[in-house]
Amino acid sequence: MPIVDGLDHLVLTVANIDRSVGFYANVLGMTAEVFYPADGSTRTALKFGVQKINLHAAATPFEPKARHPSAGSADLCFVSQAPLHDWQAHLAVHEVEIIAGPITRTGATGPLLSLYVRDPDGNLIEISNYA
Repeated sequence: MPIVDGLDHLVLTVANIDRSVGFYANVLGMTAEVFYPADGSTRTALKFGVQKINLHAAATPFEPKARHPSAGSADLCFVSQAPLHDWQAHLAVHEVEIIAGPITRTGATGPLLSLYVRDPDGNLIEISNYA
């Protein structure tokens, strides 16, 4: 049976692309990139490490798409090498409320220590360190 090897990108449906770029770039340190797919459209992605998140505006979806794309329905976990106490200070500077944590969780490869916040659309964002 064939198997998948990894995740290349995911799509995040957002209410406002500029507002989302501001949060993910300024608060989480991702890099925004405009790209031009073969269909001639202009799209925006957030890059970090070797991954990316493509942003799709909820008001202007294009095909193919999720069956029910909606802003605020995601739950994402990001791993960081920076200690969570550094994240707590950084989030405070950006006036981002920590809604839970630090709390112990289980990640893809082992135990995590995590903080939880929300992005501008209300998506649950987990920032984690592997123990």
